[in-house]
Amino acid sequence: MADYGHELQFGVFITPDAAQADAVVALARLADSVGLDLVSFQDHPYQARFLDTWTLLSVVAAQTVNVRVAPNVINLPLRPPAVLAKAVASLDVLSGGRVELGLGAGAFWDAVEAMGGPRRTPGEAVDALAEAIQIIRAQWDPSQRSVRFEGEHYRVAGAHPGPAPAHAIEIWLGAYKPRMLRLTGAQADGWLPSLGYIEPEDIAQANARIDDAAVTAGRDPTAIRRMLNLLGDGVEAERLAELNLRDGISTFILPAASDDDVRRFAQETAPAVRELVLDGVSRPIAGTAPSRPVVVESTPFAAHATPAPEARRSAEAPWDETTRPTLAASEDDGAAARRYTPDQQAAGRHLIDVHDHLRGELDRLREIIAQVARGETDAAAARQHITRMTIRQNNWTLGTFCETYCRVVTQHHTLEDRSVFPHLRRNDPKLQPVLDRLEEEHVTIADLLERADLLERVDQALVALVAPGGNGIAQVDATVDLLTDALLSHFSYEERELIEPLARHGFY
Repeated sequence: MADYGHELQFGVFITPDAAQADAVVALARLADSVGLDLVSFQDHPYQARFLDTWTLLSVVAAQTVNVRVAPNVINLPLRPPAVLAKAVASLDVLSGGRVELGLGAGAFWDAVEAMGGPRRTPGEAVDALAEAIQIIRAQWDPSQRSVRFEGEHYRVAGAHPGPAPAHAIEIWLGAYKPRMLRLTGAQADGWLPSLGYIEPEDIAQANARIDDAAVTAGRDPTAIRRMLNLLGDGVEAERLAELNLRDGISTFILPAASDDDVRRFAQETAPAVRELVLDGVSRPIAGTAPSRPVVVESTPFAAHATPAPEARRSAEAPWDETTRPTLAASEDDGAAARRYTPDQQAAGRHLIDVHDHLRGELDRLREIIAQVARGETDAAAARQHITRMTIRQNNWTLGTFCETYCRVVTQHHTLEDRSVFPHLRRNDPKLQPVLDRLEEEHVTIADLLERADLLERVDQALVALVAPGGNGIAQVDATVDLLTDALLSHFSYEERELIEPLARHGFY
């Protein structure tokens, strides 16, 4: 059994057919609404009937709120790495950290050359890809004053890096041959092959090459996500669960051509795979005998809840905090002595990271309003800035953790199996009252935001500021104060109660 410690994820691979552009974007929006994790597109610029992949990714990112987007995979010979790095980082910023980068060494060399690209041998293509990864990562690091690189295939002579991505963008490689697999282990964040180009029985050997290369490079093999593009007839839940339990494949991407494909994958296949994997962990399926275990030292728990501010800003209250149940571990019950591996601690750390991002967005919102009050910017400019903020683009969602549950209970009952709370209930019944309360708060917040109540009140107040003689700054302050109190209180409570159980049980 190969367990690389990555959560199960499900996505789609949509053909970027220009003749059906509206349908392509509609499928991507559907994938977002039914709870899939990823929307991806192939990149063949020389294919006349295809939309440009990067333009399409930008449109899809603008019309979705939760799903991540990625090329699957980018045609590197026709995408100069320094320019590509800026495009990727820019879209990541604009989408609120929802972009990943699939890279390919190149193929179809006659077509590449016809568009002005280089013709490379297989060995040259791998060398060029290795150089490109170094350049891309350097361009994402604005702490450097300039990027200089002298390679066989690429040269960068003092380019200024930036912008910094909104999150740590993962680089996934479509790799099959030994050199590409070694490059994946040495430099990449994910391995993204496709069935049809690799047979299921060959995955274990490819994993071993990646693992060995990672260790040689001083990396933990678990740092590399294992992914798979599926065939249309290869999506049986039992088969995908076996690939996860036997080979550590944690991200499955379906070639989707219809609404039915997307809905079935999200609402039937994904929940079934999650359930089979949970069963298989406790009762391994045939053919999943343990392989080389990865021994990771455990350490004392290092993730700690962020306290809510002691002073409240608003006279209103969305709920009575004194009625909240609590089971949070304390030093009195030995929590300080408990030890967890880095992978176990990652779930709680991820929850805090998501909340930190949203806390930062609240700080930005408050500063914008303060600038209006001080006369340093006008209300029209403030409204324009607010509409670009990640927190608004995401409908003020509470991040993947909370948002997944809200979407499950309000839109798609069949997705409850992928929810965090049912998983925690199964594994820790004592959490029941805490989870019930968190659900109630999620519903309260979701109802507020679905009605656009708080957001519209901010907008209306800003309109009042623009109007002649308008003075809506008091209304703005009151609205933002209520929003800040509600979310900071909820974030803190959720972290305090769940980061330690998440270390024991994980998200799924």
